Amino acid sequence: MFVKSESGDSMKKYDVAIVGGGIAGLTAAVYLAKAGLSVVVFEKGKELGGRAQTVNKNGALFNLGGHALYRGGAAEKILQELEINVSGKVPDTKGYAIWNNELLELPDSLGSMLKTKLLSWSGKIELGKLMLKLRKIDASSIKPMTLRTWAEKEIKDPMVRHVFYALCRTSTYCIDPDQQVASAVIKQVQLGMNGVLYIDGGWQTIVDKLRMKAETAGVDIHTNKTAASIDCKEMHHIHFTDGEKIEVPYVMVTAGPEQTCKLVKGAEQTLLQDWKQQAQPVYAACLDVALNKLPNPNHNFAIAVDQHILFSNHSRASKLSNDGSVVLQLIKYLGTEKESNAKLHKQELEEIMDLMQPGWREKVIAQQFLPQMTVVQDTITVEDKHYFGPSIPEVPGLYIAGDGSGHGEMLVDAAFASSKRAAQAIIQEFESEEWYQREA
Repeated sequence: MFVKSESGDSMKKYDVAIVGGGIAGLTAAVYLAKAGLSVVVFEKGKELGGRAQTVNKNGALFNLGGHALYRGGAAEKILQELEINVSGKVPDTKGYAIWNNELLELPDSLGSMLKTKLLSWSGKIELGKLMLKLRKIDASSIKPMTLRTWAEKEIKDPMVRHVFYALCRTSTYCIDPDQQVASAVIKQVQLGMNGVLYIDGGWQTIVDKLRMKAETAGVDIHTNKTAASIDCKEMHHIHFTDGEKIEVPYVMVTAGPEQTCKLVKGAEQTLLQDWKQQAQPVYAACLDVALNKLPNPNHNFAIAVDQHILFSNHSRASKLSNDGSVVLQLIKYLGTEKESNAKLHKQELEEIMDLMQPGWREKVIAQQFLPQMTVVQDTITVEDKHYFGPSIPEVPGLYIAGDGSGHGEMLVDAAFASSKRAAQAIIQEFESEEWYQREA
């Protein structure tokens, strides 16, 4: 329960050490500290937040990749539970479908569905029925099958199927209909249909508020502190690259499965190895552009139906600058393939910018290109055997959280939900041990 320096001098006692100061680590820290446990968080970077950080470039605020808070999802519910308020708006989805490099009206409402040239008349009728079905269907009642199997069974018109797949990848940030589980994807699509929230100030505001909550509750937070290994004995030993170590009864790791396996000694003999082998990380290429003025103020949103690309003016729903500059984001969904052609991805994203905002290069204030962002550490596929965490049965006192350890949730909802599960499991175990010691 002590932090020790290389010289062996004891420092402060802790009940729980959390490796990782992102969304999951900070959320878990708040729950644990509010329950009365002493908690320390170690973050290897100089800033907290991980992939939820927001970067300021020439006054424009860029998130690290696509970020949206799904209304009614686990993230929103947990933020409300922790009394963390975030401001922002739900953007409308009025915009364009891109097909063969042509802008066509996006069928996001009854009126636009009737007017769009993307679909035949029979296709419009089928899409209307499909959207009603998606709103009403109990996703959990769908039998185990791939997304493609469900779509081929339910949708006759090929173009309607294209639109459906575009909606699915926009909601899940993934493009693998032959592996994705239909029920999980449709549940996520339903969340997306409730609306997503774009956050004022970017996602750094959520990170900052979580940090404030954690520190107010008594959590100690250390940045620039890199864990080198975790030795799981009766008392867990975390060794750091600077020579220091910590001994604690409970450790929570919020890194992805691959990094967790590298950290934990003997991981190959535990379920951590199965977790690593099952996990399917999802990637995306992201281009953020800040303009002093939109060349075409009517072009704010577009989904490429024949490409895996989304264009969105985030400033139409959230404040991301102090001088009125407009922040646009483009995402190319790369799926689970790790190999990537950065030059090609950037070219394709810039071509969409040319289509949506011709002349944009003359109005650039700042831009950011991320050729291969990890969107999420795992996605839900038909080959998954089971969910992992929050505990690791072979290693008492070791817990995992993060967007790679969801139990049916996706994206940031998985990060929030898994951190709450892990914190509650530790609290329950801690209280049980205290009761046992009192009885003894």
